[in-house]
Amino acid sequence: MKKFIATIKNIWTIEELRNKILFTLLLLLIYRVGSYIVLPGLDPNQLTNLANSSKGGMLGLLDAFVGGAFAKASIFALGIMPYISASIFMQLMTILVPQISKIQKEGESGQKKINQWTRYLTVIVTAFQAAAYIGFLKSSNQGALLPAFQPYFWVSTVVLLTTGTLFVMWLGEKITDKGLGNGTSIIIMVGILARLPQNFMQEFTAKQTRGGGGLLIFLVEIAAFIAVILGLIVLVQGVRKVPVNYAKQIVGNRQFGGARQFLPLKVNAAGVMPIIFAQAIMFLPTIFLGFQTTGKSWALYFTQPTNLVYMIVYSIMVIGFTFLYTALIFNPRQVSDDLKRSNGFIPGVKPGQPTTDYIGTIMDRITLPGAILLAVVGILPGIAQLLGVTQGFATFYGGTSLLIMVAVVLDTLQQIETQLLMRQYDGLMSSGRIQGRQSVAPGVTGNM
Repeated sequence: MKKFIATIKNIWTIEELRNKILFTLLLLLIYRVGSYIVLPGLDPNQLTNLANSSKGGMLGLLDAFVGGAFAKASIFALGIMPYISASIFMQLMTILVPQISKIQKEGESGQKKINQWTRYLTVIVTAFQAAAYIGFLKSSNQGALLPAFQPYFWVSTVVLLTTGTLFVMWLGEKITDKGLGNGTSIIIMVGILARLPQNFMQEFTAKQTRGGGGLLIFLVEIAAFIAVILGLIVLVQGVRKVPVNYAKQIVGNRQFGGARQFLPLKVNAAGVMPIIFAQAIMFLPTIFLGFQTTGKSWALYFTQPTNLVYMIVYSIMVIGFTFLYTALIFNPRQVSDDLKRSNGFIPGVKPGQPTTDYIGTIMDRITLPGAILLAVVGILPGIAQLLGVTQGFATFYGGTSLLIMVAVVLDTLQQIETQLLMRQYDGLMSSGRIQGRQSVAPGVTGNM
């Protein structure tokens, strides 16, 4: 406890770090306040059907990402998700389209162009999703719309939802520039965490009605929840260390190289992206149906996490996207060339193509178990719900929600620890260093 108090004091004594933390908390407070501002023209007391319709399935997941703003018909109902969709699309374009890739390699000016295109694309995506959201509001909450405001509702809602998404995007960029960094990831994490206390109490109340046996089941669920978090930490930070030797070089009277180091290859190099890609594709039928899933049996296969077909299709997609995205972001030949230029080599492996093949083989071997574990994490909420966990609390047993929470918390702690070590303070942990992780959308969301 004394160590923890001393660490807090050290953090508070660093003016730069203290200002970053306070600035981040201020912007997050603004975001949370905006999540409770209802769209004009709606009666908040008549939105019970909207809350019930967005409890389960993919709508429940979307509502979790935006901190409950979707179910409240808030001006931030779509949150930062359109920006993430646009960022993912632009990132794929930089990999698949040579012209855009060339612009990205122009340095800061090229990155500014891509960021500006991402913002324009965000407006288009938000407008499209806002139109679908309006159809969902009108169909499930006809009594909530005030008759006098009905002629203006469509235009005002599209404008406000688009403006709200752009404002949240701006908040994320400011957190990245002047706050703790990774603003978009932190905003998503806060939205997810905002629902945890309420869902925790709902689960406790549901189990308490069963008597003593229910309380024991609740304790078992908490133990399983902690075990899943520990497993995710291992998955996020797990690496395969490939030994690398560097040849000795003598320049004048000084010797360089000759050290033995390790090349860390991440078990989950793709991060959370395969789950996001898979969920985005599974979510498409819901968007085309105007967020409606009732009465359309074929759509239930893509919207209900407890459905066996959903689990199988979802797992296959996660595994496939894990290999695809890892192949896009990790280039064994580039790693081999970098080792060759720095006079490094893997013991027992010839430089050049043999090194490339060796690194590629290792990545394939460690990516497979990583992909399978990622798929298991993705379907854990559905399994938990089948075992009797309430819908809200089951979303925290895995999937994108918990994976983003664990990854963002680790990355934020790693940045705070770096600030402490730079000023010769002790780190946050007595042993070892906290490893960072990739952003929600690596390479593109670094500015979020």
